[in-house]
Amino acid sequence: MIQIGRTYNLEVVKHTDFGVYLDAENLGEILLPTKHAPDNLSVEESVEVFLYLDSEDRPIATTQVPKAEVGEFAYLKVKDNTRIGAFLDWGLDKDVLVPFAEQRRPMNLGDSYLVYLYIDNQDRITATSKIDKRIFEDDAHDFHPQQAVDLIIGNSTELGFKAIINHSHWGLLYKDEVDQRLSFGQSIQGYIKHIRQDGKIDLSLKSGSQIRDDYKQLIQDYLRDNDGFAPVHDKSTQAQIYDLFGMSKGQFKKAIGALYKQRVITIEKDGIRSV
Repeated sequence: MIQIGRTYNLEVVKHTDFGVYLDAENLGEILLPTKHAPDNLSVEESVEVFLYLDSEDRPIATTQVPKAEVGEFAYLKVKDNTRIGAFLDWGLDKDVLVPFAEQRRPMNLGDSYLVYLYIDNQDRITATSKIDKRIFEDDAHDFHPQQAVDLIIGNSTELGFKAIINHSHWGLLYKDEVDQRLSFGQSIQGYIKHIRQDGKIDLSLKSGSQIRDDYKQLIQDYLRDNDGFAPVHDKSTQAQIYDLFGMSKGQFKKAIGALYKQRVITIEKDGIRSV
């Protein structure tokens, strides 16, 4: 079913002096105005468009690309404050409204806010900055470790940064694992690191292979600075390994296993040694 607030490939059904009409199935024929229509667009040709409502609340199509679609979050700037709420720039000719009742705190002209786009009870695309009720904390999901995901940086905590995963769930980036500056509302790619027993999700900005490469380099650097020897191996305790390298035993075993296969180290009964 075709819905307002989404992007679709729609077929041209006829030309007019002011644009072309597209077949939007259950929504009927929708106008794509001339100013947004590609040149020489033919009947029965398809074009990718975003559907929204014009100033008279009629469905209309555009080839402009919004900064977010319905069901998504985005960090948007206030363009105008009016008696009904704040209007935000979301990349289209018509700005999106955040009614006063949907503002977590009063919005200031020129400032940017993290908002969620939804369809209100009058079938209009609307935004809210009350985002917590739109994000799942530990509900059922199909994420898995090492999965690449889209993140939007949210609140910071004592542990690190909360981030919205694929516009649906909260996850956590631990601050001691972040080696770059992150800002509120920033969009960035990340990875599912671990899913805890309580359903909460730990995140990483690096893939599993990138992390293993970092750990391999850390071990090699230590060996280089310590006469080619480290007094830990695959039978050492978690505490011994963490004290020396700051990594888990599982991560250490994977790293030295790769180095051993590459003939970079040998594993001896009292530690590992550079070849």
